Amino acid sequence: MTALATIAGVAVSPLHFIAGERVASDRGFEDVSPIDESVLAEIARGGEAEANAAIEAARDAFPGWAALGPAGRAEHLFRIADLIEAREETLAQVETLDNGSLLEASRLRLMKRAALNFRFFAQLALDLEGREWGANGTHYRVRRDPAGIAVLIAPWNAPLMLESWKCGPALAAGNTAVLKPSEWSPLTASLLADIADEAELPPGVLNVVQGIGEEAGAALVAHPGVDRISFTGSVETAQLIGAAAARHLTPVSFELGGKSPFLVFADADLDRAVETATYQYDNAGQVCLAGTRLLVEDAIADEFTERFLAGVADRKLGDPRDPDTDIGPLITREHLARVEGYVERALADGAELVIGGRISPELGGLYYEPTLFTGVRQELEIVQREVFGPVLTLQTFASEDEGVELANGTEYGLAATVFTGDEDRIERLGAELVAGTTWFNCFYARDLGAPFGGARKSGIGREGGEWSFDFYADVKTVARKVD
Repeated sequence: MTALATIAGVAVSPLHFIAGERVASDRGFEDVSPIDESVLAEIARGGEAEANAAIEAARDAFPGWAALGPAGRAEHLFRIADLIEAREETLAQVETLDNGSLLEASRLRLMKRAALNFRFFAQLALDLEGREWGANGTHYRVRRDPAGIAVLIAPWNAPLMLESWKCGPALAAGNTAVLKPSEWSPLTASLLADIADEAELPPGVLNVVQGIGEEAGAALVAHPGVDRISFTGSVETAQLIGAAAARHLTPVSFELGGKSPFLVFADADLDRAVETATYQYDNAGQVCLAGTRLLVEDAIADEFTERFLAGVADRKLGDPRDPDTDIGPLITREHLARVEGYVERALADGAELVIGGRISPELGGLYYEPTLFTGVRQELEIVQREVFGPVLTLQTFASEDEGVELANGTEYGLAATVFTGDEDRIERLGAELVAGTTWFNCFYARDLGAPFGGARKSGIGREGGEWSFDFYADVKTVARKVD
């Protein structure tokens, strides 16, 4: 294992970052690019020893970091944001090689959002005022005190953006942190450690432990010295984390899978609805918020389907570094096998394959064609379970009540997208749809001040805005008698 790997012309350390130092492990694992399945680097494979060292470093750094207060912490976090912005291009290049996301999306959206996450939460911590009131001769004040050590476990589909979504508020609230990136996309987390070091973040405030989830991740979440756990990923992994956290009553925040409905009513702007529906294949369908269940009112189903298929035909599958590419590869061979399994079982269940359902014969590798199933029944696995690939289903409905029943008919509740021209319907469905976020006549609109999370098996808790500080802090009531 080398001390540095060169990725897209950028020097990236494959080692852990603990207490402000690079730390090696006896073992490693290969990080493979989904673009061409070439090996990018051998990454340090951490376990219990590295997890313990990182938590100890975070514990040692906690008093000093908490004592800085919002203003002192904000200086460091603003510098991190500035450094991310200064390195947008190199960060985007590395991340695209690492996880196969579109380079243009990384440049124009993901890296900018990563910087914004640090800047927004640093500023919000400065502006946030505790509630105060008087009652029955007593003055009450609400404080948000730093909770302690936060373990932050991020996914692979938008690594740096989602890592910063966790690190930004956790650090702004006064916690120290141990970040565990996905083993499928570990590189930009390592670069974030370099950026934090350049921003003069005190040693131990932000630590990065590389490794396999079942090893490094499991050791981190089971540690009795952890005060908060934030995880984005699958329901199955969250159940394991929840069981480990329960032994120490460690508070958790989970943002999990989705099987989101995409409802289109006959009174919708069909041009906008179709265009947005074809966008659900973005990032090869590896987006938890994607509206993978197209639900279309009977009266417009034929026209919608025809126009949707024409729109998908115009979307180019290819190398994510090519600016003309719309859809890139799946992340790994393991994940490809998962997607193929869902498609094969859907066919065996009698679902009708309209397009796709195979690896691109021209590109091969991990490039899976956009896939659409019709003729599906609500109880089928392909309707009920998250595929996390470029696989959509299309069902029709005859009435608003039936559309809502289909939309709510899974164990998930992360998001919902609705296209309609009826303002009264928007009010009704805003209440009736089970989803942490519901978009009407738009998609993926996200403001950092809004709460974000899922209902049912799509998650526990909310982050974003003040809700992030409610999780990453110990909320305390201070009451004193008023003479």
